[in-house]
Amino acid sequence: MDQGNNRNQGGNRRDFKRDGKPFEKKFERKPGDRPFKKKYDSKPGEKKFERKPGDKFVGRKFEGRDRRPAPAKPAGPSARDVALRALRNVARNDAYAAQALDRELSAAHLSDEDRRLASSVFYFTLENRLRIEHVLSARLKTRPEPEVMDILCIATAQILFMDRIPDHAAVDETVKQTRRAGRDGLTALVNGVLRSLIRDRDAGELKLPDRETEPEAYLSEKYSTAPELVARLVAAYGVEQTEEILAWSPDRRSDTIRPNRMRMNDAAFEAWLTQNGFSWEHATVSGAYRVTGAGKLSAHEGYRKGLFSIQGESSMLAAAAVGAKPGMQVLDACAAPGGKTCLIAETMQGTGRVYAWDLHEHRVELIRAAARRLELDNIRAQVRDAAKPMESMELSMDAVLVDAPCSGLGVMGDKPDIKYRLKGETIEALIPIQRDILNTCADCVRPGGLLVYSTCTLLPEENETQIEAFLNLHPEFAPDLDDTWLPEQLRAHYVNGCIQILPGRDGIEGFFIARLRRKAGSYER
Repeated sequence: MDQGNNRNQGGNRRDFKRDGKPFEKKFERKPGDRPFKKKYDSKPGEKKFERKPGDKFVGRKFEGRDRRPAPAKPAGPSARDVALRALRNVARNDAYAAQALDRELSAAHLSDEDRRLASSVFYFTLENRLRIEHVLSARLKTRPEPEVMDILCIATAQILFMDRIPDHAAVDETVKQTRRAGRDGLTALVNGVLRSLIRDRDAGELKLPDRETEPEAYLSEKYSTAPELVARLVAAYGVEQTEEILAWSPDRRSDTIRPNRMRMNDAAFEAWLTQNGFSWEHATVSGAYRVTGAGKLSAHEGYRKGLFSIQGESSMLAAAAVGAKPGMQVLDACAAPGGKTCLIAETMQGTGRVYAWDLHEHRVELIRAAARRLELDNIRAQVRDAAKPMESMELSMDAVLVDAPCSGLGVMGDKPDIKYRLKGETIEALIPIQRDILNTCADCVRPGGLLVYSTCTLLPEENETQIEAFLNLHPEFAPDLDDTWLPEQLRAHYVNGCIQILPGRDGIEGFFIARLRRKAGSYER
């Protein structure tokens, strides 16, 4: 046998036999071998070692399970990671900005300082997304994968719009964030792009289109608003007022709350706010209060107990336009999540009925939950399509509120992604829905009763044009000219039963509200 061809140069043990028996190598002690140790025998009374389940061998001895060091807890997400996750949820899943951020903040357990940083990074990125992407595209040969692009956008927001963050900190933290995202191979790209951006900024090379020759392009890029949307606003309001609308933001971030009118009047609520350490001031709308530094209001004990609600001022005005009084029968046709429904029910002091409709069960449950929290028993929430006639309610309601689905341009401050995500076809698809709901719900208004139409948008085609078309089709209705339900400073803008609230001019959310009254003795349909 050619042993050189054997894969094992020592051969196979089964090939080696002596006297027909398997080869057994005997032990032969050689000079220098260490002596054998005697088998350990415990002395009388000595406790023998017993290995227990879960013990493991460590070096030359066993350690019990309870002696093992606890594994180190993984580090939680940073403030920038929280902002990144929320931003990704908005961009990929069409999540509402405030809700996406709130979910991530709740899961992360950051310090108060890091919570503020995460919120600032998130909103500065979201509000300036188009501008940021334009700046980055000029410094990237190819667009990187979405995760890395989001990381670059967050860094650019810090460098261009957040003065309190040093440039070197923004760059270093972004490189670390890229590594944490598992993109080690792209750290050099990220570092290079950001340092180039800083140099160009300092050299004054980040220029916008010329405002005089290209006003719409200038507004689109400076305020991160889709070009088509800018064109619609300019057609309605002109360049100057459009810029005022797009540029507006409150002097400081605050939340607007109001007391539960079934539990406290304004004086009692103000005393309660002060006693509970709130920093507050009166808002534009009567009964509304702006609070700052209060943390997560929906987690406050007073909110959980139903002492107050969180609601925008313009939304409160839409409810006030109904003119609710005790004992009335009111329909809120597009009611979720229930803020206006509950305010109407409170104004009626728990009497009468407020019928609250919405198209989806999960949204109707939001109305029911709000009614339970505030202990309002006069609300009847129901899943119903407001565009479909309901014969049993014809001519029976003292007031009907149609807060119609709309493009939402009046609340861009709370939902900044609307500025660049809203498409023209979406707006065009909303217009017939608004018209159908308004025409159908008008049938429920009794003679002498009120029909209130409201939206949280700024476009005439969703607002004034809808009302003009409705009045041409329904001569039994006429504009209601009473303006006493409005704050004094807004009454000058109430024209022919309608008001368009503009955020830049009026300092609150953009809303349109129209009050139409069915003529007494009018039964036409």
